[in-house]
Amino acid sequence: MLRKFVFYTRILITMVTPFVLLLLPSDFFDKGESVCLSKSLAGMECYACGLTRATMHFVHFEFQKAWEFNKLSFIVVPMLFPLWLKAFYEIRGKSLPGILGKLT
Repeated sequence: MLRKFVFYTRILITMVTPFVLLLLPSDFFDKGESVCLSKSLAGMECYACGLTRATMHFVHFEFQKAWEFNKLSFIVVPMLFPLWLKAFYEIRGKSLPGILGKLT
């Protein structure tokens, strides 16, 4: 019972999150303090600093701002798409066809 609850909750969050991000304004995460431990403890930015803000701008097709916040967003965001597709297939009880099914 608990296993099914966790499964459906994970799938639901994975499927709904992109739509929620589209509804929020693109600068929603631009304000505020950084929560990065590397930045707060060592004073250095890590590779993931700005990735949330860059992803938000990428989703809103503001590619220049996404590039300015974090260049890795151009690798990370396209990699999230197969995982999102996988959630739709899993809810139907199937696996992704082809090479995507083997990779995810």
